[in-house]
Amino acid sequence: MQRKVISSRGLLLAAALAALPVAVSPAAAQTPLRQVPETRQEISLSFSGVVKRSAGAVVNVYGARVEKQPRNPFMDDPFFRRFFGDRGFGVPQERVQRSLGSGVVVDASGLVVTNNHVIEGMSEVKVAFADKREVEATILLRDPRTDLALLKVNEGGSFPFVQLATAKPRIGDWVLAVGNPFGLGGTVTAGIVSARSRDIGSGPYDDYIQLDASINSGNSGGPTFNMAGDVIGINTAIFSPNGGSVGIGFAIPSNLAKPVVDALKRDGKVERGWLGVNLQGVTK
Repeated sequence: MQRKVISSRGLLLAAALAALPVAVSPAAAQTPLRQVPETRQEISLSFSGVVKRSAGAVVNVYGARVEKQPRNPFMDDPFFRRFFGDRGFGVPQERVQRSLGSGVVVDASGLVVTNNHVIEGMSEVKVAFADKREVEATILLRDPRTDLALLKVNEGGSFPFVQLATAKPRIGDWVLAVGNPFGLGGTVTAGIVSARSRDIGSGPYDDYIQLDASINSGNSGGPTFNMAGDVIGINTAIFSPNGGSVGIGFAIPSNLAKPVVDALKRDGKVERGWLGVNLQGVTK
């Protein structure tokens, strides 16, 4: 075997050549540095699974209330009475006002949770399911202190329903709001839990979840779901300078709504404890 001898000058030349940039062929440039196994699944973020499991329990709530318009004060003026007489202008008129909102079925028997302000003063209430079926409902309970109301569908059978979550959501968790904004039923929006324990000055039980999922007029009473498809809150209010969503909405936590639902199932009413305490200012 012939032995090849390289001088010190040759070593320096070889080192210099090695430091020069090497031209790479197009085929070599397309070869990945690390081969990814073909069995690796593509990672995608989709809420379609939660919608498929849970959105069927969300209903649109429609109501009607009869309001009496006050007597027109101008009809007491002799000038107007001279020309118009008493043609009913001075008689209080009745006007039917329509309201819309959302709700969620929380029991297979057709028990629906919504907001009290959605059905307040309503003479009749209807709920519409995702399959466009409209059914009359009875108001079982109104709780103005928590702004919650419970309806019962006036039709037999078993209805799709969802669970009210018992655990509090974490700030930053993904959530889905489903409802009937502006009468556009079956609308789904996504966001995160922005904050918890918000007090918006609406009553003694303020403990709202703040969301950045878009909710608007008509979303009231509808649910906010976690990624497991459980209801973490009942949408009830928004902060808005223009009447539309600006990314700050509020939901009643499910752990506040769940005792109301359980009390109705158990006792048919909600009772709260109270203390007979009077407060008195104390001077220095």
